[in-house]
Amino acid sequence: MKLCLFQGTFNPIHNAHIQIAEFAIKNSICDSVIFIPAYNPPHKASVGCMADDRLEMVKLATENNPNFSVSDIEFQRKGKSYTYLTICEIYKRHAIDGKIKFLIGTDAFEKIESWYETEKLKELVDFVVFIRENNFDKQRFEYLQEKGYRFELMPLEFLDISSTEIREKVKLNKSIKGLVPPKVEEYIIKNELYKN
Repeated sequence: MKLCLFQGTFNPIHNAHIQIAEFAIKNSICDSVIFIPAYNPPHKASVGCMADDRLEMVKLATENNPNFSVSDIEFQRKGKSYTYLTICEIYKRHAIDGKIKFLIGTDAFEKIESWYETEKLKELVDFVVFIRENNFDKQRFEYLQEKGYRFELMPLEFLDISSTEIREKVKLNKSIKGLVPPKVEEYIIKNELYKN
């Protein structure tokens, strides 16, 4: 099995996340995508208080695609959600053809050298980088290739949806229809998330 991991805060998961994962399947980058919501992401302000809600929304967003699954591996471990530790555990749990592919946005990939155990991490995965900005210049990442990070840029146009934008819209009582899967929208409304 060719496996892609899609790790993130998913606060909340939105339609661009789903399109990126679908693109990876359709273009044979992998056979299966495992979504891994971070329990306590080290690079972001604490979002642990909503961790269970974020996990539930990812489950709702992915439940109808047989090529998608959701792992709560970082919830089981608690503590900081370090990608390197998660990758090591995934290799133990799954029969994988070749290396794990790791879906990551340009914004996060730019900071990859600051990640926990980055030198070990780059030996374990091939990065699949999706564009998170307009007027992207791929030459910006050439230095990472020289440092041994193996990656390919996903030829998918920039999708201008962000979790921050969605949270702001909810706070202002604006519609988020079309930005998140319908069941995620229902969950946010029902549980009155992002109101404060």
